[in-house]
Amino acid sequence: MNRPEHFLAVTAAVLLIGMSVPAMAQAPAATMSFFVTSVGPGKGADLGGLEGADKHCQALAAAVGAGGKTWRAYLSTQGPDAVHARDRIGRGPWFNAKGVQIAKDLAELHGTNQITKQTALTEKGEVVNGRGDKPNMHDILTGSQPDGTAFPAGDDRTCRNWTTSGAGAAMVGHSDRTGLDESAPAKSWNSSHPSRGPGGGCSQDDLKSTGGNGLFYCFAAN
Repeated sequence: MNRPEHFLAVTAAVLLIGMSVPAMAQAPAATMSFFVTSVGPGKGADLGGLEGADKHCQALAAAVGAGGKTWRAYLSTQGPDAVHARDRIGRGPWFNAKGVQIAKDLAELHGTNQITKQTALTEKGEVVNGRGDKPNMHDILTGSQPDGTAFPAGDDRTCRNWTTSGAGAAMVGHSDRTGLDESAPAKSWNSSHPSRGPGGGCSQDDLKSTGGNGLFYCFAAN
């Protein structure tokens, strides 16, 4: 190949690469419909109720170009007007920030889904620290039973419906599907154990003490 032809070939390749970068950057935002929050609001399980949690999901999604969808936190509440997490998130299918499908519908999401440490990514496409990592952050707030429904009124499993960072407890799941043993709860993505800690169970430090960081799941409902 002579030098002019070589120059033209290289120039064309550079232009093609330059044109493809924006499309590649937009692809995750276009397909993403599920993520783990990269950060929580910072007040433990006090998320400002469901409304505050939804706003947090929406803001994080918007920051990576996915704000055009309606984002909902996968959280249940308790009491007379209990809300079931599974009823808040649409019908699926849901894809992570890398375009990997984690479930096709609600039945698969609460059955044999594809949520693992490698697929339960943040909105930035990052892996969440799990068991064995320092710090461990695999405890994900859900307040839910394994089928995605709310707990009956009684024992607090939602830190007073996501409004307190004091006394109480929140049911959490393990985003890496790993726990102290091989039991079903230890491997559950959405219903492993209640939070606990020296501050009462709902503060940021309480959540950190048992392997959490105030993170929760967000799903695109449309």
